[in-house]
Amino acid sequence: MKVFELKGSLRTDLGKKANKALRREEMVPCEVYGGGENIHFAINEKVLGKLLFTPDVYVINADIEGKKFSCVLRDVQYHPVNDKALHADFYQVFEDKAFEVELPIRVEGFAIGVQSGGKLAVISRKLKVKGLMADLPENLLVKVSHLGLGKSIQVGELTYDNLELLNSKKSVVVQVKLTRAARAAAMAAK
Repeated sequence: MKVFELKGSLRTDLGKKANKALRREEMVPCEVYGGGENIHFAINEKVLGKLLFTPDVYVINADIEGKKFSCVLRDVQYHPVNDKALHADFYQVFEDKAFEVELPIRVEGFAIGVQSGGKLAVISRKLKVKGLMADLPENLLVKVSHLGLGKSIQVGELTYDNLELLNSKKSVVVQVKLTRAARAAAMAAK
């Protein structure tokens, strides 16, 4: 997995007024949990934006005024009108302890069904997995070259070394849909 370096400042004042004052200074209140006691801190919203507006998933090496730890971004709350980040939650991770994270999928290959006039549809862009930090790849590879018209790949058909897929086994990841042109060609062939 990719690594992101993050520096923040501890928050001593908690509550609505303190959070509003932070947001006026273009800072986002954050919290890290999962490692014993929760750590409240704030980071610049532009730095958080680099984490939010990317398809990549990062292990974050955080440095909060001398306290160093690894974590992953777990949840972000947004303003309902202007879509600014209001609050971010991080989950502390350890080298020897498995944790859950959503990883993006990467499709590889030229499906037989697409060659026959179908259209490849990626239904699930990310899959939830559980594993150790050392075993987590940057993305999950899904090979589609064997897919015919109207066929799909479900989560239950995928396996990865040292990773447990947590999505429903029947969830469709990718499928080749019939297009109107493919249907017309099939009807003309009959």
